[in-house]
Amino acid sequence: MSVQINHAVARPVERDWRSAIGRGLMGRCPHCGEGKLFRAFLKPVDTCEACGEAMHHQRADDLPPYIVITIVGHIVVGGLLMAEKYANWPMWLHMAIWPTLAVLLCLVLMQPVKGGVVGLQWAMRMHGFDNNGFDGKPPRPERQPAASLLRP
Repeated sequence: MSVQINHAVARPVERDWRSAIGRGLMGRCPHCGEGKLFRAFLKPVDTCEACGEAMHHQRADDLPPYIVITIVGHIVVGGLLMAEKYANWPMWLHMAIWPTLAVLLCLVLMQPVKGGVVGLQWAMRMHGFDNNGFDGKPPRPERQPAASLLRP
């Protein structure tokens, strides 16, 4: 008598990355779309108030500023080149408009872009957004004092 054992692991349910990014861009929970994603300007909530999804393990650290810099750079440089080609503005006007526009665009875009990155991480099950809370990294060992500090 032979027993067949199926060792296949059930695949997790697909998460729609488009809706997750869209919800993140709107500052909402990527899971339910109801709860707030941020409790301060760039500080995400620990858990969603509506569905209880944990957000404390998100790692949207450096990618949002890179995306914002790329977007703002294209807008400001494109606008500057258009103004130079088609308008004869004095230098003081350029110095008043373009840095101000760059700072304002960065401030306006930073939170939505960070929300979109958190939504993408949730949809791709990155950094602890999977069901078992394991982010692929081995657990950190507990710190031990150096051997020279231990007295016999």
